[in-house]
Amino acid sequence: MLGVYFSGTGNTKYCCKQFCDTYEEGSIVESIEHESIVDMIRQHEEIVFAYPIYWSNLPKLVNDFIKDNASIWNKKKIYIIVTMGLFSGDGSGCSARLFKQYGACIIGGLHLKMPDCIKDVKILKKNVHDNKILVQNATIQINNAVTKLKNNTPSRDGLGYIAQLIGLFGQRLWFYNKTKHYSDKLKINADHCIGCGMCIGLCPTKNLVLLNDKAQALDKCTKCYRCIAHCPRKAITLLGNKVVQQSKIEDYI
Repeated sequence: MLGVYFSGTGNTKYCCKQFCDTYEEGSIVESIEHESIVDMIRQHEEIVFAYPIYWSNLPKLVNDFIKDNASIWNKKKIYIIVTMGLFSGDGSGCSARLFKQYGACIIGGLHLKMPDCIKDVKILKKNVHDNKILVQNATIQINNAVTKLKNNTPSRDGLGYIAQLIGLFGQRLWFYNKTKHYSDKLKINADHCIGCGMCIGLCPTKNLVLLNDKAQALDKCTKCYRCIAHCPRKAITLLGNKVVQQSKIEDYI
């Protein structure tokens, strides 16, 4: 089995790896950013495809990856894992509908509530203890989902028509533009930035550059919050104006 994921602060990577390792010893798990990932997908029949959900929709980067590689999904058996801070409705269904257009067979879907990845607003923030419980509960869900898949009764989270309506009217209809385009709203506080370049190496869209020993953002942010979570000076923000909490999955496992 091949696990394919996109992850900002590590939640989705953890869930994808946990699922694949539990399902089959020796599974391969790689990011969509891996240089050989397209060839790896071509070589595998069964794929676990995992990503975080933003406003009940796909991250722009994930949407582009699926569409740009439309030819590789034909006849693939795909199990979709979605991570979220609150709810998504049809988080797995968003990619499932795309995959089906390109000839894939969707064999299951799993929705997992994980620690919030948005670091610069107070909403949804939890303490370390509560976030550890979230991860523990998600791990239990993963183990149960693996058992169900092995018993040929896979979970179908987010794949039904009712789930699609919940996702559409719950968030997607109101926040459609949040994920339709890449963002040019990433902000870097030049007074705090020390020009270490860490954010540049982390960015999945190459949206950050170093100019005059300061990081500067371009116009292709996919809102993964990876740079914000790792900046040693808390100099980067996106939705808010101040970093409220910096945390990664390693803090909760």
